[in-house]
Amino acid sequence: PTQTGYDSDDPRARGEVGKVGVPICHIDDMQLLFDEIPLERMNTSMTINSPAAVLLAMYIVVAEKQGVKRAHLRGTLQNDILKEYIAQKEWIYPPRPAMRLVVDSIRFCTRELPLYNGISISGYHIREAGSTAAQELGFTLRNGIEYVQWLIDSGLNVDNFAPRLSFFFNAHSDFFEEVAKFRAARRLWARLMKERFGALDDRSMKCRFHAQTAGCSLTAQQPHNNIVRTTIQALAGVLGGANSLHTNSYDEALALPTGESALLALRTQRVIACESEVTNTVDPLGGSYFVEALTNRLEKKALEYIERIDLLGGMIPAIEQGFPQREIGEASYAYQESLEKQEKIVVGVNAYVADEVESIPTLKIGDDIREEQQAKLSRLRDERDSALVKQRLVTLRAFAQGNGNLMPPILDAVRDYATVGEISAALKDVFGAYVEPNF
Repeated sequence: PTQTGYDSDDPRARGEVGKVGVPICHIDDMQLLFDEIPLERMNTSMTINSPAAVLLAMYIVVAEKQGVKRAHLRGTLQNDILKEYIAQKEWIYPPRPAMRLVVDSIRFCTRELPLYNGISISGYHIREAGSTAAQELGFTLRNGIEYVQWLIDSGLNVDNFAPRLSFFFNAHSDFFEEVAKFRAARRLWARLMKERFGALDDRSMKCRFHAQTAGCSLTAQQPHNNIVRTTIQALAGVLGGANSLHTNSYDEALALPTGESALLALRTQRVIACESEVTNTVDPLGGSYFVEALTNRLEKKALEYIERIDLLGGMIPAIEQGFPQREIGEASYAYQESLEKQEKIVVGVNAYVADEVESIPTLKIGDDIREEQQAKLSRLRDERDSALVKQRLVTLRAFAQGNGNLMPPILDAVRDYATVGEISAALKDVFGAYVEPNF
């Protein structure tokens, strides 16, 4: 519910609170989340998009309560709204006002949080929705182009913000294709930043990226096979040059990870990092004819997608016309056909199937967390200065109707205990709510 701007006591949140991510409704929730975690020494990542500006404001206010200066905060805000319309489908507002929130938050970070990554441009969700590697690469980098252009149009110099841009890619099972994809991403992004936007700072041309193993590749059948899958995928990420890595837990096709499965996923990374010695060289597969040819091929296909979207007028017109959505849908359909025809083999699913179903312990989260959150929200609304909150929301609506940066009024609203749901609803009053057309 937090991802889509709803508080835990909203009727539309029933059955969902705490089942997928951490429910954050107001500043006290955020303060509890970071209790005893010293923010001046931590680098944190927040997977939040539509309400990203609100959660960033909460993070800043928690830091203030800890006595930490904004300029010392380090971390990454996902804040990638374009991939929501393309793939993940967790939106609140229409694309153009949603882009304004992204631009305002990145501009605020550029000025106030110089060590903080204001956006993580994400191909992961595009791949999870069924795209090919080339589509993941092309659509993600074209999203990056869109953000850069909007930020330049807002008055920023490219070298003032581009060094803090970061990316987030999927590490899938086709080992060499994934390595080549990461290599192509770095090469293509550097060229785009230099030739298309005139970047002069070398840091502006670096494609700094996080990789996560492919959740969509994990199977409920023979779940222990997923340990092998994530190891292969993680190794592809390392050999492809990932700057940071997340290995999925083997039980994620069934439930949120247990403590045991999450620890095993972490240890998988440790074994690769400490025992395999693959980190001793930067680009170990560079120079291989096959890998170089595959890198060239993926770069060419990605560039074709970028040029096609340019011809459509940019990523937002392309989204409004359903171009990336249809491309991903067709790729996903083709993949499913290949499984059913056994042209593509997934062990335990369409080949080497076991008669007995493996049973593993899974994490179960009850509805008591929703009841607890509801009780906390009820107390908060009774104890806070409701008139002040109402005035903060009026001010926020007024700012949304103008052209000023929305981060300062969002910060004021957060400090005075406005909730995520209330702030999102206030902005929705001005921006409207997005309903995807039937493509």
